[in-house]
Amino acid sequence: MAFQAGGQRSQPRPVPESPEARAYLQDYATLLEAVPFPSVVFDHRWDVVLANTAFQTLFRGIAPHPTAMPGDNFLRFVLFHPDAGAVLGEHESTWCLPMLAHFAAALERHGHDHGLQSIRRDIAQDPIMEAAYRQGLPHWIRAVGPHAVEHDGAVRPLLHPDPRWGTDCRVVGETPKTLQDMGYSRLTLVLREARRTAHAAGARHGRRTGGHLSVVPAPQN
Repeated sequence: MAFQAGGQRSQPRPVPESPEARAYLQDYATLLEAVPFPSVVFDHRWDVVLANTAFQTLFRGIAPHPTAMPGDNFLRFVLFHPDAGAVLGEHESTWCLPMLAHFAAALERHGHDHGLQSIRRDIAQDPIMEAAYRQGLPHWIRAVGPHAVEHDGAVRPLLHPDPRWGTDCRVVGETPKTLQDMGYSRLTLVLREARRTAHAAGARHGRRTGGHLSVVPAPQN
């Protein structure tokens, strides 16, 4: 089944009210399960609605976390899980900062959403993350350009536990209109076969193990 269980959820998993929408999601789950690459459907809070087996396999080595499991809320996982950098290569610059940019946009559109406000409070409790959000993020967007924020089409480092896969993936946004109308989005991480090179080996060993967003310095007092 494409629904994935994770750690404890702060809120119930989002489920559409109408029987027609639920039936569509059941069939879409079957479609998602047929995709060989990690694929996930989420709402405007990044709460995961559907995730296939390939998505579960990608994150199978992730330690339990009360609020930041990838199968519960993918944004929280990227920002707050201490093991995120073990799977998401170049975690700060290629995953955290784009996700912070998407979070900022979501907060502008849904400013009173309790789930988004909860994430905002957790960002504020981390001084480095807060500095990145307030000062670092606008500077980074100006430096790299708005294209770097987009997920669709981006090639990003990825450290898959299965060695047959390489050290990056293509992020593909593919959300049909029916999912859009439900307020959902879908991302698929298109994996690439490993190339046995010294560069690839070096990339696989270059994992971060601690801290968040050290590339964005805290503001000076």
